[in-house]
Amino acid sequence: MTTTEATARGTDTGPSSAASGRFLAKATLLTTALSVAGAGLGLVRDQILAHFFGASGETDALLVAWTLPDLAGALLTEGGVVIVLVPVFSVALARRARGVLSPDPVRELIASSLPRLGLAFAAVAAVFIAGAPQLVPVLAPGLPDPSLAVDCTRLTATCVLTFGLAGYCSAALQAHRSFLAPATISLTSNSAIIVTMLALGGHWGVRSAALGVALGGCLMVTVQALSLRRRITDGPRQPASADAGESVRPLTFTLVATVLLFALCRHSQVLVERYFGSGLPAGAVSYLNYAQKIGQYPMVLALTLAIVTYPLVAQAIAEGDMRRARDRIERDLVLVSCVALLGAAAIVACAPQIVHVLFQRGAFTAEDTEATAAVLRVYTLGLLGHTLVGALVRSYFSAGRATWYPVGAMTVGMVATAVIGAWAVGPWGACGIAAANAVGITLTALLLLHGLGRRSVAVRVRRVVTELAKPVGAAVGAAGAGFVCAQSFTSPPAALTVGCLGVTVVYLLLVWVLDAAGARSLAPCAFLTIRRSLTRRQKHGH
Repeated sequence: MTTTEATARGTDTGPSSAASGRFLAKATLLTTALSVAGAGLGLVRDQILAHFFGASGETDALLVAWTLPDLAGALLTEGGVVIVLVPVFSVALARRARGVLSPDPVRELIASSLPRLGLAFAAVAAVFIAGAPQLVPVLAPGLPDPSLAVDCTRLTATCVLTFGLAGYCSAALQAHRSFLAPATISLTSNSAIIVTMLALGGHWGVRSAALGVALGGCLMVTVQALSLRRRITDGPRQPASADAGESVRPLTFTLVATVLLFALCRHSQVLVERYFGSGLPAGAVSYLNYAQKIGQYPMVLALTLAIVTYPLVAQAIAEGDMRRARDRIERDLVLVSCVALLGAAAIVACAPQIVHVLFQRGAFTAEDTEATAAVLRVYTLGLLGHTLVGALVRSYFSAGRATWYPVGAMTVGMVATAVIGAWAVGPWGACGIAAANAVGITLTALLLLHGLGRRSVAVRVRRVVTELAKPVGAAVGAAGAGFVCAQSFTSPPAALTVGCLGVTVVYLLLVWVLDAAGARSLAPCAFLTIRRSLTRRQKHGH
C-alpha cells in the first residue's frame, strides 16, 4: 500500500503508527494467549466436573448456583462495569495528558467512584446470600431437591463483591493500556476452582466447586488490585495546571443503568434456558451448559481483539478523532467475525468428536456425548450473533454516553428467546432451547447493526454487512468440507484432527478467494513486517 493510499484510508504511515501497530499486535497476542490458557483451564474444570459427577441432578443443582457467577461475570468483568468505566477512565487520562495533574484526574475518579460501587456490590452480595432459599425456586422451579442448590448459591453469591471489584480494577488497567492482569481473570478463577475441587471434591461433592468460585473471586481481586496500585503509585504527582479546576466526567446513574441492563438482558437468555431446562429429564441443564461452554470458546478468542482495541476507540473519541474510531470499529467487526466463524465451522463439522474427546470419560457416557453434540450444533448457529453483540455494544458506549437503544434491542432478543423456547422445549427438548437462544441473539445482533450508524459512531453499516457476508459464505463451505473429512474416520481423535484440518484449509482458501477482511493485502503486509523485523535484528546482531 502506498503512502497516498494510506492517507486516503486515514492510516498514518509514520513511526508513531508503526509503534501503535506493534503495541496492538503484542497486546492482542498477550490477551489471546492468556485467554486461551484461561479457557483451557475452564475446559479442564468442566472435564473434572463431568468426570466426577457426569450429567446428573447434582451437577444441575451446581449449575443453577453457577447462574450468579455467570451473571456477575457478564455484568462486572466481561462487560457491564468494564464497558462503562473504560471511556470514563480514558477521559481522565486524556485530561492528564493535557496537563491537568493536581488533583490527578485518575486518582480523583477512583476516590469518587470506588467506595460507592464497592458498597453497592457488597450489599447486593449480602441480599443474594440471605435470599438463596427464595432465589433457587425462581431460577429452577423443576429441581426435585433444591437444598444443594441453595448451599452452592450462598457460596457463589460472594462473587458479586469480588467480581465487581476485579472488574473495576480491570477497566482502569485497560484504559491505561495495561492488559496483562485483566487477561488473567479467567486463569486465576479457574485455577482456584480446579484446586478446590481436587482437594475437597471427595468430601464436599459439587459444593467444592462453589467454594472454588468464592476463593477464585478473592484471588482475582488481589491480582487486579496489586497491578492497579502500581499504576496509580507510579502516576504523576505535580503542581496544578491552569485548567485544574475541571472535574472528571462523573459516572451518571443513567449510563450505569443502560449498560448493566443491557448486560442483564443478554445474560437473561441463560436464565431462560435453565428455567425451561429444569423441567426436562435430569441432565438436560448439564447438556445445555457443556454445549454452551464449548460453543463460546471461538467467541471468547474472537473478542480478545475488541477488548484490546476498546480503550483505543474510547481514547480516539475522547480526543475528538471520530474517523479513527470509525475505521477501528469497522475493522474489528469484520475481524472478530472471521475468527468466530472459523470456530463455528469446526464445531458444526465435528461436534460429536469434540464432545467425545473432551468429556466422554468417567460418569459422562456415550449417550451424554450424543445429546450434548446435538445441542452444541444448534447453539453454534447463533455464534456469529453472540460475537457481533459483544463487539457492537462497545461501539455504542465507547463515547461514555448513555443510550437506551442497545437495551431495547437486547430486550427484543430476550423476549424472542423466551417465546420460542416456551414453544420449542416441548417437541425438541434441549435442542429447542438452544435454537431459541440462537434466534434471539441473532435478532439482537441485526438490530444493533441496523442502529449503529445513527446512534453511535458513524459506522458505514452497509459496507460492514457486505464484508460480513464473505466470511459467512466461507464458513458454510468449510463446515461442509470438514464434515465430509470427519466422516471418513471412525476414531474420534482422528476424525476431529482431520475434520478441523479440512475446515481450516477450506476456510482460509475461501477467505482468500473472497478477500474477506482484506486477506489478500494482509499477507503481503505481514510478510513485509516480518522481513523488516528480521533485517533490524540482523543489523543489531552485527
